[in-house]
Order: sequence, then structure tokens, then C-alpha cells
Amino acid sequence: MNFQYLDSPIGVLRLVSNGVELLRIEFEGQYLDDDTIREHTDNVLAASTEQLMEYFARRRQHFELPLGARGTHFQQSVWSALAAIPYGELRSYRDIAQTIGNPAAVRAVGAANGRNPLPIVVPCHRVIGSNGTLTGFAGGLDAKTFLLQLEGALSGSLLTPGS
Repeated sequence: MNFQYLDSPIGVLRLVSNGVELLRIEFEGQYLDDDTIREHTDNVLAASTEQLMEYFARRRQHFELPLGARGTHFQQSVWSALAAIPYGELRSYRDIAQTIGNPAAVRAVGAANGRNPLPIVVPCHRVIGSNGTLTGFAGGLDAKTFLLQLEGALSGSLLTPGS
């Protein structure tokens, strides 16, 4: 497996690939210890870097990358629902639970959202609390706020961090 660093507006990201699929996007200070990866660019990492830079420059709203997120069936269903949230739009954890056909699973949706290995590309940052507050994000609430502002998704009522 390979990794490459990307200096982004929300910090240094580490992109991890198996040469065929993008596996993880990790935030600075949260890099997973993994003796099986080496710093080496491959075609997947090059495409990922290019598309992420286009996104940060507001020239890309949809990613076209081979993704290889590993997770349970439930996590996969949540991540699929996240991937379907349009650029610049927001959903609540309750919305996602209803989308996957399990409206009682709001907390489990939150847990799966928090374990998303491909933030930004699988846009978990577009999920907010049902009361309209910003909720946790692996990259921190400042990064989440930045991403939502980049996409034009924030109104004045959504600027207050919440739980």
C-alpha cells in the first residue's frame, strides 16, 4: 500500500491507496500507524490529489475515484447514503437513518459516520445535528465549517457547534 501527503486548506492530509483504490484520507495528527504502507505515489493517489485540489479550488463538486472503504454492511449503507448527499446540501443523522431504511438507528448512523475512512470524498461533513447544529468531525469543527462554507452550505443559524 502507498501513501502521499496533501497540503490542503484544512491541514496536511495523508491519502492511502492500495494502487487500485483510495482506502483512507487521514487528518494531520490522526495518521494510522501502519507498517504495510510506504510513501509512494501511484495513479490512484495522483488522481485523488488532483481531484481534492480541484475541490478546494471550487472547480469540482463530484469525485470520480475508485474507492475501497472497508466496513460492515451497515457502515457501507451509511457511507453510500453520505456519498449521495449533493454538494452544498446538508442532512441530519436522522435523515440518513431514514434514507437507509432504519429510522431508529440514528446513533448507529452517527457512529458509522464517525468511522468514515474517506472524509471529504464521502462527504460526512455534510451531516449536522437534527437541531441544525454542527456536530463532530474527525478533522475538527473548524475544518467542517471551512468545508461547508466552501460549498456554500452554511447559513448564520448553522455556525454554532453543538453535540
